[in-house]
Amino acid sequence: MFMLLQLWDSHDGHIVFSITFTLIYVLTLTGNFMIITICRLERTLGTPMYFFLSHLATLEICYISVIVPKMLYNSMSGDNAISYIACLTQLYFFGSLGSTECFLLAIMAYDRYLAVCKPLHYHAVMTSRLCFCLAACCWTSGFISTLSSILLISTLQFCGPEQIQHFFCDISPLLKLSCTDVQNTETLIFLLASVILVGSCAVTLLSYFRILSTLLAIKSRAGRGRAHSTFASHLTVVTVYYSTMIFVYVRPTTGNPSRFNKVLSVLYTILTPFLNPFIYSLRNKEVQGALMKTLRKVISHMPKTSYK
Repeated sequence: MFMLLQLWDSHDGHIVFSITFTLIYVLTLTGNFMIITICRLERTLGTPMYFFLSHLATLEICYISVIVPKMLYNSMSGDNAISYIACLTQLYFFGSLGSTECFLLAIMAYDRYLAVCKPLHYHAVMTSRLCFCLAACCWTSGFISTLSSILLISTLQFCGPEQIQHFFCDISPLLKLSCTDVQNTETLIFLLASVILVGSCAVTLLSYFRILSTLLAIKSRAGRGRAHSTFASHLTVVTVYYSTMIFVYVRPTTGNPSRFNKVLSVLYTILTPFLNPFIYSLRNKEVQGALMKTLRKVISHMPKTSYK
């Protein structure tokens, strides 16, 4: 049995924390479920971009649900205990979903690169079959890549203390509690994190920089302004996500400053899933039009009450 920490120690901090993150969690679920529904129902959004966005929305729902409900329960109940099995399970799904998101963001950036920089070849390359295969590879690779780390961690012995210096079961604070040699485990985790994070980040940033060079060549000032606005918001979210993840995981694991890591973890575990629906979809005019069309259909099919 392990004990988790809270983000705030004071009673007033717990109240503000619980209300704020409950609201963020509800809004995150609502925004992402809305995107999934619209992308599935609206035929005009049947393009590869929205196919990948629906997968990203599904991923964000799972990703934030691995962390936030347990965190809110601990804060409201005062019970910070988590069992050994539950801790490893949370760590496995957190790592798997995080790896999947890295792969998916890279694929989405490459998809946008093809659409903007190679428009004549786009539909010939990004077929429905290829999109399905790429999405399946993202999910499969994400869940398989984390399994070896969890299996190695499961062989370690934990002799105490039982307090994990984090608000969820993360690798670095968990390894600090082990009373056995963690060098091999640390090395494997470092290599995996380097390949997954740095590799997918390189593909993502390279794709965005190629897009930027194409956007700079747009002669229309209005078109260039709209494109730059969308590009800047996408790049901001991607930069925040990758920079915080790389800082936390692509370095010696047990040497990380735990208090600072807790603050950074909020960015990629809570704020990024919250912002992604607004950055990638809800600011898009096509999505806004599809949303209004769907709402009109729902309202038109609602039973009308007659008054006598």
